[in-house]
Amino acid sequence: MISSMTGYGSASRQVSLGAGVVADLQVECRAVNSRFLDLGFRLPDECRGAEPALREMATQSLSRGKVEFRAAWRVNAGAANAPKSNPHALGAINKDRLDALYTLQEKAQDAFPKAQELSIAEVLRWPGVVSEPRGEEDSWITAAVEAGRAALAALMESRHAEGKALVGVLTSITSKMRDIVKVIEPKVPEYVAQYQEKLTERLSEALAAQEQAKAGAELMERIRQEVVLYAVRIDVAEEFARLKTHLQAVDTALAGRGPVGKRLDFLMQELNREANTLSSKSVSEECTQAALELKLFIEQMREQVQNLE
Repeated sequence: MISSMTGYGSASRQVSLGAGVVADLQVECRAVNSRFLDLGFRLPDECRGAEPALREMATQSLSRGKVEFRAAWRVNAGAANAPKSNPHALGAINKDRLDALYTLQEKAQDAFPKAQELSIAEVLRWPGVVSEPRGEEDSWITAAVEAGRAALAALMESRHAEGKALVGVLTSITSKMRDIVKVIEPKVPEYVAQYQEKLTERLSEALAAQEQAKAGAELMERIRQEVVLYAVRIDVAEEFARLKTHLQAVDTALAGRGPVGKRLDFLMQELNREANTLSSKSVSEECTQAALELKLFIEQMREQVQNLE
């Protein structure tokens, strides 16, 4: 299935911290466009050991994109044995650190008599005053890997959904480009014939004025050669054939499976090259307008293709 490179997924698991305390661990997985697969991890210290497993899972499932895993946790206040029934559930007071903080506050107030005392909340937030339960390292790693796997699955689902939508958009654009080709291609020989007629008249007038002494047959032969050479230069049959071939290749890629972003990006370059040639060889205003519309559609597709894996 064709996927977008952008997506988001999240999942959570619970970790027992001991003393009846449970922590909610949430893992998020975000992805944006990137030429290659670029993995990043922002994990708390408790979950650092899960990084190799998360990296392996990501490399097996993804081929392109800038992907970042983020994890954070907080104590579940609604869990069984909450702090009201277990006063030590959220951690223990470090008496030495608390005494040291009190001594520092007294010294500070001696120097600044008007300074306010620390509040209870400020004291409890002071580093090292409260020793929180951390739980077992294996429990953190297991929970992080499980949550990461679920978050990655959600990310993949969102990428598939967006990829499906992008396929619909690109298919619609190729259909519109085919309509333009169907309208303009049959008219090109007529435009070329009209242009040749005008060119013949102009060359006849110019050469007749410069070479009045030459025979008429020689003059017309020269005119004919000039017109034939120019007709070869403005022939766009090959460009139309290649354009239709590239459009078919785009539809074939979109109907396939797996990563197609790089292939489609190459096809956008080929389509743009043919559209530029059609524009440079144009012999009518309608041809020029058609080439410009094709280039506009190609640019729209190029922007969407940048999002595909």
